[in-house]
Amino acid sequence: MSSHAATMEGDGPFVSTGEQQVSAYHESLLRSPVFLGMVMFIGSEIMLFGSFFTAFFYVRFSHPHYPFGGFEIPKTGTAINTAILISSSFTMHWALVSIKRNKRFGLVVGLGLTLIMGLTFLALQMREYHSLGFVPSDGAFPSTFFALTGLHGLHVLVGATLLSIAFVRSCRGKYSADEHLGLEVTGLYWHFVDVVWVLLFTVVYLL
Repeated sequence: MSSHAATMEGDGPFVSTGEQQVSAYHESLLRSPVFLGMVMFIGSEIMLFGSFFTAFFYVRFSHPHYPFGGFEIPKTGTAINTAILISSSFTMHWALVSIKRNKRFGLVVGLGLTLIMGLTFLALQMREYHSLGFVPSDGAFPSTFFALTGLHGLHVLVGATLLSIAFVRSCRGKYSADEHLGLEVTGLYWHFVDVVWVLLFTVVYLL
């Protein structure tokens, strides 16, 4: 009772031990050079994608009709691929939540599913490229289309590589509730890749 009263008489409201641990972890995460480095790297990637989107918008609004030149963009298959990539964000989140609760099954399965969906996305994108009927040298629109989607595909490949490393490490018993910075960084990058694709799909395919 006395310890509880002492806590209640403090300057702030009563905070449970679990909440204090979570707050302390988040504070240490934000001070981590590795995490901050990934945040800065993602910031530079945002500017890179911004330049590519700028080129795309310039070409797009320079013509009254889109897509111009008689080209057609497949939407149904790409929509399915988009759903797969979005779903991978949820499995990545599941893996992170699982390790924070020391549940290794959710960690391993979540990472495995995320990796599978990422590789499936790349495979379906390669299949789409093969069936498009145009190549980058066919004009301004194909050039910007392949530049944007190809740049994103490269980032998915990098993310899949990070996921592969994290998956192997998790299968070997690495990571714990107190030490999983590598997963946090991988998850942050993967969510960034997913958000960029949602924007890209909306702008290039749907609008």
